[in-house]
Amino acid sequence: MNYNYSFEKLEVWKDSRQYVKHIYELTNKFPKSETYGIASQVQRAAVSIVSNIAEGVSRRSFKEQIRFIEIAYASSIETYCQLIISYDLGFTDINEFESLKNEIQKITNKLSALRRTIESKIHD
Repeated sequence: MNYNYSFEKLEVWKDSRQYVKHIYELTNKFPKSETYGIASQVQRAAVSIVSNIAEGVSRRSFKEQIRFIEIAYASSIETYCQLIISYDLGFTDINEFESLKNEIQKITNKLSALRRTIESKIHD
């Protein structure tokens, strides 16, 4: 794959892209009654993570970059909350839940590291 934009080189963007795929695979198994409910909500939140990373790193201002990384982080936490609810409702099993929880932890750790890196540029 050729990279056209800087965000495509970021590990956190790649991880988030893979996470979106896993979320869609999971939510495709949800009851049809949830198509426009929690399934749609968690899908949108997962897409928000990867989209805000891409948009954020394209910004010229470090403050704007940080703002979008913070939005991506918040969307990550939102999906985690929705996964907990999905588990509580019996839409996912413990193995799927734990696997996605581990992915979220990896993504949020990398987003925090990216934020710190950008913040350090402000103080240089």
